[in-house]
Amino acid sequence: MTTQDATTRAAALLAEHRQSIDRLDAILVYTLGERFKHTQAVGRLKAEHDLPASDPAREATQIARLEDLAQQADLDPEFAKKFLNFVIAEVIRHHEAHQS
Repeated sequence: MTTQDATTRAAALLAEHRQSIDRLDAILVYTLGERFKHTQAVGRLKAEHDLPASDPAREATQIARLEDLAQQADLDPEFAKKFLNFVIAEVIRHHEAHQS
């Protein structure tokens, strides 16, 4: 195989990886959108029934669950935990906005 052929093949593989990444990014965005629809409904319910915006016990359970899933998916559990903490903080912010 010539250098030109190897470079052309590498460029094709790179394009394939990038297409996969773009599809996965779209899946992540739509999945987060769907998740936030549900958490916003939870926020409205909490506000209607004067429940606290955050639920530390549930959050701890979810973080542990996500860490286990991350290990199964060969994803750094610490990254997964940081990601979920970021999402939870945004959800709580939405819940607090419903209560004001």
